[in-house]
Order: sequence, then C-alpha cells, then structure tokens
Amino acid sequence: MSRERNRVEVPDAKEAMDRFKMEVASELGVPLKKGYNGDLTSYQNGSVGGEMVRQMIRAQEERMAGK
Repeated sequence: MSRERNRVEVPDAKEAMDRFKMEVASELGVPLKKGYNGDLTSYQNGSVGGEMVRQMIRAQEERMAGK
C-alpha cells in the first residue's frame, strides 16, 4: 500500500502549489527553501500547511458565495 502523503491531485497544478507554499512561508516568516527542510520544526512546517488550507478554504467559500 502506498503511503504517498504529498500527492497533488491535479499534476498540472504542482508548480503553482509549490509557489503558493513558498509565498505562504514567506508571509509567515518561515525560512522554507526548495529541497530539504528537515532543519525546520514541525510547528513551522505545520503553520505553513495550516495557513495554506485556511486560504484555500476561504477562496473556495468566496467562490461558492459568488464573490
């Protein structure tokens, strides 16, 4: 059984998701870099992922509300 966790559902969106991740990390002051980031804490990494999800949910809710 595959345990792939960082799967992008739409492969064409991978580059855009990577840019989004770097943008959010920059906004939060998390020193995320391309490649290995094992020197970051789980709190730092989690804050980036959590903020990405919040922004994606907010954008979808706005679309659904017709804004």
